[in-house]
Amino acid sequence: MEKKPCSAVGEWTLQPLQCKVFLIDTQPELVSDQWRECYIYRVPKQLRKVNEEAYTPKLVSIGPFHNGRKELSDMEIQKVIYWKKFCIRAGKSQKDLTSLIEPNKEKITRCYSETFEVTEAFVEMILLDAIFIIELFLRYSENPEDKNDYILSKPWRRSKIVEDLMLLENQLPYYVLIELYESASNDTPFLDLACKYLGLNIENEREKDPLHFVDLDRTYYLPQHLKPTNNNIGLPPSATKLEKAGVRFKPFCGRGLLDIQFMKNKCLKSCPFLNCFWYLNCLPCLKCSKCLKRIQPLLKVPLFTVDDQTEHIFRNFMAFEQCHYPWESYICNYVLLLGCLLNKEEDVDLLVEKKVIVNGLGSNAEVMTLINKLGYEIMEVKSCYSDLAQQLNDHCGNYWNRNMSLLTTAYFPDIWRGTASFVGLIALGLLFWNFLRAFVMKV
Repeated sequence: MEKKPCSAVGEWTLQPLQCKVFLIDTQPELVSDQWRECYIYRVPKQLRKVNEEAYTPKLVSIGPFHNGRKELSDMEIQKVIYWKKFCIRAGKSQKDLTSLIEPNKEKITRCYSETFEVTEAFVEMILLDAIFIIELFLRYSENPEDKNDYILSKPWRRSKIVEDLMLLENQLPYYVLIELYESASNDTPFLDLACKYLGLNIENEREKDPLHFVDLDRTYYLPQHLKPTNNNIGLPPSATKLEKAGVRFKPFCGRGLLDIQFMKNKCLKSCPFLNCFWYLNCLPCLKCSKCLKRIQPLLKVPLFTVDDQTEHIFRNFMAFEQCHYPWESYICNYVLLLGCLLNKEEDVDLLVEKKVIVNGLGSNAEVMTLINKLGYEIMEVKSCYSDLAQQLNDHCGNYWNRNMSLLTTAYFPDIWRGTASFVGLIALGLLFWNFLRAFVMKV
């Protein structure tokens, strides 16, 4: 309201303000529920800028995000060849196959994080890419070393296409592939074909179909019993710090890459002073004792192989989790935990020595850099390793373990200094005994 003077009386009276109403013309797609249905995403800019190549196809484009790129044009010719061969294999015409996609074209566009105009060209692109994948899988299952095939005749091409099919931006909805594959009346389940070509070993039956190939591969690594929690207990100690606190590392092979377990003997929980690990550096022969091994706390870590493909695979897993599974980001939790364990090059040296990490990069420094860079720009809301980190911090924070760690670092880091320290303790004991003996003899 606004006050204006009254000329007759000289008093102020309230006059109503003239308010303007602004109408905002909102486009329908901005307020739609499309984001609720999408699961094929553009990688967020903050992740892409860390390593753009990890999210960009090198040989073949699948889906609309990278369609039409000139450097991928060679494979477009192969798509048309596979298209014709699949039509003959399935006994269907192009029109018959298009009719399978046409009714679902609106649903397909809602699977992507960006809005695309639904045209005939869009439908043809989806159909062409889907048939290319199916025909490639079928050919590989029939003859993996087909010398007459443009892709299978060159192992490097097949390998690069596997990498491209595992990129988040290079995906098709899985149900589209299933519908087209089943139209050809094939006996082998499509999941078996996909796992064979992609090199996946899916043992357990799935309750539901995956969303796409990235989701399929990610599911293989998921832990069976770990659940994310909101507990924020800080960062766990590094591998070398854990070793100094008496923790042994043991690798194991198997499916559960994320299944890291900290095992502590019941005797140590009630009697921490039994954790006298410092003398093992002085007497290495005692390390073979099964009794001593059972007493020492153990961190079981699944075998982790680091090679040239590790970064690309894990970056796309993590980008997918950041976009679609922010509350169940198991891969992100694992990488961030690994980054804490591998804080220095010495940590990598230790885990390589313990055969927990298989280094396929050549340098342990490269492994440390890779693991730590994977955690850049990653948001962690919950962690499935909260309890594990709490246990490790409690162990290293224990008064006895902390002092034993200092004792190990200063006096028993290796057999030579440990032996010298041990001999020094004996000499000190003898000197003290000679000092007391004079008083004992007088008495």
